[in-house]
Amino acid sequence: MQEQDLFTEDERFVKGLIKVVIFHNEQNLYTVLKVRIQETTEQIEDKEITVTGYFPLLHEDEVYTFFGKLINHSKFGLQFQVEHYRKEIPQTKEGIIQYLSSDLFKGIGKRTAESIVETLGETAISKIMQDPSVLNKVPKLNKEKAGLLVDTIKMHQGLEQIMISLNELGFGPQLAMKIYQTYQDQTLEIIQKNPYKLISDVEGIGFIRADTLGERIGISGNNSERIKAACLYTIENLSNQEGHVFIHLEQLIVQSKELLDHGKRDKIIETDIAQEIISLGEKKRIIIEEDRAYLPALYYAEQGVSNHIKRIMQQTDYDELFPESEFLLSLGNLEERMKVQYAPSQKEAIQTALMSPMLLLTGGPGTGKTTVIKGIVELYADLHGCSLEPADYKKDEPFPILLVAPTGRAAKRMSEATGLPAVTIHRLLKWNGAEGFEHDEDNPISGKLLIVDEMSMVDIWIANQLFKALPDKMQVILVGDEDQLPSVGPGQVLRDLLISHIVSTVRLTDIYRQAEGSSIIELAHEIKSGRLPQNVTMPTKDRSFIQCTQVQIKEAVEKVIKNALTKGYTAKDIQVLAPMYRGSAGIDQLNLILQEIFNPKIEGKRELKFGDVIYRNGDKVLQLVNQPESNVFNGDIGEIVSIFYAKENTEKEDMIVISFDGNEVTYTKQDFNQFTHAFCCSIHKSQGSEFPIVVLPIVKGYYRMLRRNLIYTAITRSKQFLILCGEKEALEWGISNNESAERQTSLTMKLTGASELDELQKELPFDIKDANIGMEGITPFDFMD
Repeated sequence: MQEQDLFTEDERFVKGLIKVVIFHNEQNLYTVLKVRIQETTEQIEDKEITVTGYFPLLHEDEVYTFFGKLINHSKFGLQFQVEHYRKEIPQTKEGIIQYLSSDLFKGIGKRTAESIVETLGETAISKIMQDPSVLNKVPKLNKEKAGLLVDTIKMHQGLEQIMISLNELGFGPQLAMKIYQTYQDQTLEIIQKNPYKLISDVEGIGFIRADTLGERIGISGNNSERIKAACLYTIENLSNQEGHVFIHLEQLIVQSKELLDHGKRDKIIETDIAQEIISLGEKKRIIIEEDRAYLPALYYAEQGVSNHIKRIMQQTDYDELFPESEFLLSLGNLEERMKVQYAPSQKEAIQTALMSPMLLLTGGPGTGKTTVIKGIVELYADLHGCSLEPADYKKDEPFPILLVAPTGRAAKRMSEATGLPAVTIHRLLKWNGAEGFEHDEDNPISGKLLIVDEMSMVDIWIANQLFKALPDKMQVILVGDEDQLPSVGPGQVLRDLLISHIVSTVRLTDIYRQAEGSSIIELAHEIKSGRLPQNVTMPTKDRSFIQCTQVQIKEAVEKVIKNALTKGYTAKDIQVLAPMYRGSAGIDQLNLILQEIFNPKIEGKRELKFGDVIYRNGDKVLQLVNQPESNVFNGDIGEIVSIFYAKENTEKEDMIVISFDGNEVTYTKQDFNQFTHAFCCSIHKSQGSEFPIVVLPIVKGYYRMLRRNLIYTAITRSKQFLILCGEKEALEWGISNNESAERQTSLTMKLTGASELDELQKELPFDIKDANIGMEGITPFDFMD
């Protein structure tokens, strides 16, 4: 749907009487009105116009002035799109008397209205809004009627005045409505008193925006609330953006000062900032420990993880559960039954897992982590005499082995590999959104053995939720690849546990996957070691490199995808990955091209526009937020299976239905920001997933994002074919850049009691064996002309 601006001048308006409210969304307040025009700056031939914007429920047969712009909507025609508005109050005594004696004001008749206007004059409404006590001057007006009058005026005039004031303060209609929904009638009072409160309470408002507002109302310099807001914003921003659990006090002072001094003449001195940090600590708005400052939620999450891991580690000595002879006998029987021969490191991993309260199992692609997990599950069942058939258990009888992963796709992979049910961590703990988790220390989960895959993706917050819900005597196995990207959220739980050396650890280094060979796995292990093979641009049976510049990326990707489609592959088989959203080779631009290749516009195919994005039936999409009530989580990939237009349903709303592996979820328009196209997605969002074919652009334009662990993570998403597109120099730069920002965490210190991490953080050498492998059949060059 294309929209064309017809006017660009400021303060264009339509004044008129509301004839009918066509549509009103109670959640985001988006409204469509039909208005009979009384006065306007626009060239409108008709006497009526459709008006759209974000309003409370406005009343029909009342006069409003709407400010905004006239647009020509390709589907619905001429509309006036509102930026702000005001309720028109009668300006004459007769008009005000008629207004106050209308049906809006219960119990106020014409005689009482005349008395109010006679006492307060033609500005009676504004006087009552500013000071309700002026009604005490009106003869024979009792308190009950006065109170009802004030409430009605506030209800019908208060929001309009607030919206006008917010607009004058620089807030657009959507953001202004979000502010009003947060504070209601107290909006202006709160903003005047402490505009910095908006930072924590209203999504989309950062410190600079709040500080600009503060300056407009006279707050500047070393104001206490201003400095505190800068400190809190700094620590929250570094935690969310950099993944830190704590911030060093010196770092907090320096960066807060930079924020406070931004564009200001009057510079703030460090001692003032330090004093406010102390005050924040005293009020427990931050936690200060030695030279570290924490957000309380992160401090207690990290402390909780430490406490619960120590609790688990202090359980029964599992070395005494089974004699080694019994273990070896059962292992031999398992190898014979499954027709496998476990390597020494794999046997060590299985035995350690079964004889320890907790095990860390790490290794790169193809090192046999999945094989070991399956062996652990099978041998656990043999030694404990329990069935691996869920049907053998009664409804209220817990299944002894729990398999979980951070994302739905990772859980699905785990289930496919083991033949057992696997779920997300959120689903295991029964997350209910705003209500939190059903399972915690007071209501632990049931089971005997817990295996968590893709542990590198688990942040400190969800790790705390998981560990505190574990019962005593439960054995825990944490599986992950320490060389992948860390969690999106704060913390680096897997790395901190490995550094601490307090948990039994087995590192798998030998490459076993695909006995016929995989140069992708070879490349991944070379990259992990900081090396790029000289022959990286030479074609192999499962990997290729298309050398091109950034401006040629679109053409190269398009060529690869079109040829893959001619070979019978689908959008589900092919995943394009990129590290950045913006730019000519960014995710957004690539998705535009890929949508036209995978799912072009054809006559009869339904589509909806949301902002600048067009969604069609058949589009591949990515879930961006957790939606536990629908069993859909951040990172899940689905397909649009239905689109319904507003005029076709009783809710009068556009709707999109997305299928996530058969689980259909319906989204109304206000929820369309919960998903995005997934023909191309970020490398971060691909964690926990594997795809038959991965197309990976690597160009110099990505240089700010290029890191060894990012490239390693992207390459290891590929199961069968890897196609690199771009510049070899960019790939070399990224692999040589192992300076991933070190996350500031203190979990290792809490686990070990150490005050310094230098000795603990020494990396252990890896003995990675080369895999002599080759692959028959299709090659990546089958996807190219």
